[in-house]
Amino acid sequence: MIALHDHSVFLTNGVPCAEAPIPPEEGRRQTMAWSILQAHNTSGDPARLKIRFDAMVSHDITYVGIIQQARASGMKEFPIPYALTNCHNSLCAVGGTINEDDHVFGLSAARKYGGIYVPANQSVIHSYAREQMAGCGKMILGSDSHTRYGALGTMAVGEGGPELAKQLLKNTWDVNYPKVVLVYLTGTPRQGVGPHDVAIALVKATFAGGFVNNCVLEFAGPGIANLPIDFRNGIDVMTTETTCLSSIWETDGETKGFYDAHRRPDDYKELHPGDGAWYDKYIEIDLSQVEPMIALPFHPSNAWTIREFLDNAPELLAKVEADARNRYPKADVHLTQKIRDGGVWADQGVIAGCAGGLFDNIVEAADILRCQSCGNGYFTLDVYPTSVPVSLELTKIGATEDLLRSGAIIKPSFCGPCFGAGDVPAHNGLSLRHTTRNFPNREGSKPGEGQFAAVCLMDARSIAATAANGGRITPADELGYEAARCPYHYDRSVYDRRVYNGFGSPHPEEELIMGPNITDWPKMRPLAENLLVELAAVLHDPVTTTDELIPSGETSSYRSNPLRLAEFTLSRREPAYVGRAKAVAAMEAERLAGQAPEKLKAVLSKVGDADALLGSTQFGSCVFANKPGDGSAREQAASCQKVLGGFANICYEYATKRYRSNCINWGILPFTIDKEVSFTYVPGDCVFVPNIRTAIETGTEDIPAKVIRTDGTMEDILLHVKGLTADEKEIILDGCLMNYYAKRS
Repeated sequence: MIALHDHSVFLTNGVPCAEAPIPPEEGRRQTMAWSILQAHNTSGDPARLKIRFDAMVSHDITYVGIIQQARASGMKEFPIPYALTNCHNSLCAVGGTINEDDHVFGLSAARKYGGIYVPANQSVIHSYAREQMAGCGKMILGSDSHTRYGALGTMAVGEGGPELAKQLLKNTWDVNYPKVVLVYLTGTPRQGVGPHDVAIALVKATFAGGFVNNCVLEFAGPGIANLPIDFRNGIDVMTTETTCLSSIWETDGETKGFYDAHRRPDDYKELHPGDGAWYDKYIEIDLSQVEPMIALPFHPSNAWTIREFLDNAPELLAKVEADARNRYPKADVHLTQKIRDGGVWADQGVIAGCAGGLFDNIVEAADILRCQSCGNGYFTLDVYPTSVPVSLELTKIGATEDLLRSGAIIKPSFCGPCFGAGDVPAHNGLSLRHTTRNFPNREGSKPGEGQFAAVCLMDARSIAATAANGGRITPADELGYEAARCPYHYDRSVYDRRVYNGFGSPHPEEELIMGPNITDWPKMRPLAENLLVELAAVLHDPVTTTDELIPSGETSSYRSNPLRLAEFTLSRREPAYVGRAKAVAAMEAERLAGQAPEKLKAVLSKVGDADALLGSTQFGSCVFANKPGDGSAREQAASCQKVLGGFANICYEYATKRYRSNCINWGILPFTIDKEVSFTYVPGDCVFVPNIRTAIETGTEDIPAKVIRTDGTMEDILLHVKGLTADEKEIILDGCLMNYYAKRS
């Protein structure tokens, strides 16, 4: 089904080959990725990219913070098209007035600075970008990790908010030229197999070993021609879960049909690798061998064919229960009770968002459920079309009627079910979702308080098949149904009537409208000569997600108030963290006021003259995790640590570039340690890093430090800060990105 090849390959005459008549360096220039990246590179150095994007997109969890950062740094207007969508916090009853306050702020910012404002429930972020902003050969930057439009010939990148602020300030996205991985598609998916099945299988094959971490995936091969555009988009958006950097696909008549249907024919052009294109490694996917898949909690890579799952359900669900109890001791988990009457029974199905709510997915779900019933038991089915234009067309062709008659509920465009802000199941509920993630709490439960529910990812087709069987988990290829592909007719009239498109026409005289929970960022200090950090959290999980660093869901009601939001940092993973970090910050405040506490003096006395060090040593908190930062691009995963006085992360490696970038942009030292080092230290232990400012200034990457344990004993430790760019060094030295720009304005 999927084969990974951890060696280089040429693509010659459209076929992967070990050799080609051109050298690898010339072959590298024949990839689509090379052409697009270099066309946007302003550095003049093909190995050190400084990218300016064609457009940007943000949603209503992130755009307030981004605009506040850019405004504080001197921004006067949006220099490129920037769409502010309102698809994450559309439930205006959650958190008082804050959600709608943010929406009003967004519209006022679009008017003042010349932006694009997409009102709540009109479209999810990535649907609007596909419909209105993508273009072959373009690059788009988004403050959402699933910013992927490669199937439309657009290289898109999901990053933390500070990287978008840089673009608003006419700066660049800086990255070394990435490895490019060929994804070679052959075959044709059989009926009942959908894009989520292919995507989940790809994530399973690549995630655990980091096979494509921070690489660009380049999709080519004869199998592409057998995939409708929605099928391609559905695979492409899930490439984020492989931890790749971006993606790009060959384009063809099917791609052209998308742009023609959306009345943007000039945005189409053919994209293909040149003959002899060279790739660092490659992946083969035989689409004809892909089976309906299910991803079990708590990651999209914990995947099985549905048949494998059903054959081994007692063992697999028992493992999920054990994992849940280990993570959440208060949770009373009983998923094995879903096994009865010869099957496994789910309580809920959800088809939603940028992956699930696509036109073709919902049409085929309607085909499966036509004249069927979801039943009147505990199982429910909710369907969220990805945009109003999609919803309009579903209504016109009768798919909405078929779903409603079956007992499904049609809901407005909304990302909530993907991050825990909609369709929260009952305690011990099992939800099947065609959404992007099934991390803990992504269904909205609070297992730390004894509530527990679980999400499994499945394709819309198998969710519909399950619904037709009243909740009994069923792979769609077991059903005999007729699936007639319907041509899609795009009607943008609702956007013409409701979307504010002010790009190129700013109104600087207008004021931002700021509700009471929208606050400016607190002041942050430059890096001192020496650094002393106290471990406030030590996490030995294989991977720590951004959802664990700062939970999604109801906590995002405070996203525009940095101090309030910071109270939730690590709350679902290490509840003691906030108290510990605040205690450290209080001691640093005393030091700055000239009244250093005795505890701080006692620690410093272990490494030198405490009185001499007090004036030159910054004191803050620190998080250790094996591999932090998988998941969302939300910058709050880093900014909340900094707001609480965090000055460093220590880890073996960072799960994603975007989380490491977030740390740097908030002035958090991105330390790593060697993999053979056993990190046995505990909260309360301190790490003293002498001459850290000089080390950053001079580009020293191996930095000796001292660990001072709570019992007073000391040990040496070698920290690393690898590969900082010149700008990143200055950002860390200045204390954060806002300080960096304010200093130069």
